[in-house]
Amino acid sequence: MKNNEISNPFIVSRSIPDELFCDRKEETALLIKHIENGRNVVLMSPRRLGKTGLIHHLFSQDEITKKYYTFFVDIYPASSLQEMCYIFGKAVFEQLKSKKEKQWEAFFKTIKSLRAGFKVDTLTGEPSIELGIGTVENPTTTLEEIFTYLEEADEPCIVAFDEFQQIAEFQEKRVEATLRGIIQNCRNTSFIFSGSRQHSIEQMFHSKSRPFYQSAQLMDLRPLNREVYTDFACRLFSLYDKQLDPAVVSTIYDDYGGITWYMQMMLNELFAITAASQTCTPAMLPQARQNIIDIQEGAYQTQLNMLSPKQKQVLQAIAHEGIVKSATSGAFIKKYSLDSASSVQSAIKGLNDKEIISNTGNGTRIYDYFFAWWLKNNY
Repeated sequence: MKNNEISNPFIVSRSIPDELFCDRKEETALLIKHIENGRNVVLMSPRRLGKTGLIHHLFSQDEITKKYYTFFVDIYPASSLQEMCYIFGKAVFEQLKSKKEKQWEAFFKTIKSLRAGFKVDTLTGEPSIELGIGTVENPTTTLEEIFTYLEEADEPCIVAFDEFQQIAEFQEKRVEATLRGIIQNCRNTSFIFSGSRQHSIEQMFHSKSRPFYQSAQLMDLRPLNREVYTDFACRLFSLYDKQLDPAVVSTIYDDYGGITWYMQMMLNELFAITAASQTCTPAMLPQARQNIIDIQEGAYQTQLNMLSPKQKQVLQAIAHEGIVKSATSGAFIKKYSLDSASSVQSAIKGLNDKEIISNTGNGTRIYDYFFAWWLKNNY
């Protein structure tokens, strides 16, 4: 085993070091090109395909670390501009803590509306943050102050907003216009707008009636190349004195549509149950999948219990079908003894809003592959 610090090289829950990151060389080079040429980027793909990992990988490249300050801001949990400002301010500060002292001192001085939440330890001189959402009394002012700091930084900055389409759901009106008005005047800061609800984020940047219309370069992230990912997985097994049958990766790729997180999760478990000097074979796939589902079963049951009876019925039908081309078709409704087309359509809307199902080019499916398997085999 080459790396004594990492017991399982198929990482699924934290940033991935470069030596364990699979490919994305072309995508990384293209992002660097856009950034160096002053272009903002919209990075789109279904969830769990690897957008967040790619952004962190980009931020670790020498071309970026030596020239830019980088900030990753996950706004998925936010439901208002106030919450976004809280997340944004905290993310910027946490990145600055390890930088030059004059940078976080400048941050204290510039972000006047949040100054009460920032502390410096009198003994160690270490900065700390004690912010609550309620600290953000005037979100627009706080937002302008954060961007002012970025524009005055002694190095150019890159801000990556993850799940940027979330701002369209904020409680306040004209959030898009407010952000666009500030961002379009930035000269020292480049932006990556990452989004997984493709229709929503495409509308934001494609529709002439929206403030962000044609304000960034669109970049659609695709699944990793099958052969490249197979070679990558087999190499990592061999580095740890284990072997991997390439047929395992091929099966996983087909079963999970090339979605990176699910493939990594399966390989993480397969690696865990493969003994040293042994070979991981396709016969081990059912056990690995069941192990993962067993851990999540409680969460799946809770999620199911929160749905209405009609939503449960439609969801269970989708699980058994796999992919549904038309959930309101007479054939689908009859096959699974569902109610009227209007009732199914209402259930579909609710499941979509909860992001339990997703619409692909081939039809509607349950978003979480493991949840779908659990439903199919238990109901």
